[in-house]
Amino acid sequence: ILAAAALAVYLPLFITGGAGAFDFWWWMTANIVVLTGAAAAADPGFRAALRDDLRSGLLRKGLLGLWTAALLYGVFAAGNVLSRRLLDFAGGDISAVYGFKTGASSLRIALLMVFVIGPGEELFWRAFLQRALAERYGILRGGLLAALLYTLIHAGSGNVMLILAALVCGAAWGALYARFRSPLLNVVSHTAWDVAVFLLFPFG
Repeated sequence: ILAAAALAVYLPLFITGGAGAFDFWWWMTANIVVLTGAAAAADPGFRAALRDDLRSGLLRKGLLGLWTAALLYGVFAAGNVLSRRLLDFAGGDISAVYGFKTGASSLRIALLMVFVIGPGEELFWRAFLQRALAERYGILRGGLLAALLYTLIHAGSGNVMLILAALVCGAAWGALYARFRSPLLNVVSHTAWDVAVFLLFPFG
């Protein structure tokens, strides 16, 4: 039910890019707050997994999260160069992704990314949805399903590069969660990558 709800609220966001004062970043924030809150209310196992994860290895998980974010950034940096050389539409699609920032201050984007969007997406898509799908269908199939759903919500944009980026990220963070089962590690990785790609070192 919550997977279907995610598709229902994210697809219109990527189709429209936001609506007036309720722009892309506020809409994204509202989506993830509602979905993660619903997941926490519906699944005691989700809440227990979060508590358990915060009881040990915080420094190690944080450092590994930063390292994987840097590694993923490197993959995207290489992909940025190659795609622009091989695909005529790549440059326009990449620029369109950064168009989501239009009209929003960098400070607001940073605050929402660090405190809501980055953490919330990993809590919902990996710590809740991937974990639930893995319990039902097995680790491999559950992880693949979660990654495909994560990719599908970006399809409304019609932006091939964004859809490919979502596929790569969904697979990478899905594999990271399957290996370490640490929501905190994934939160650090996702949040650090978001800030690096969108604000600190964009591919513009």
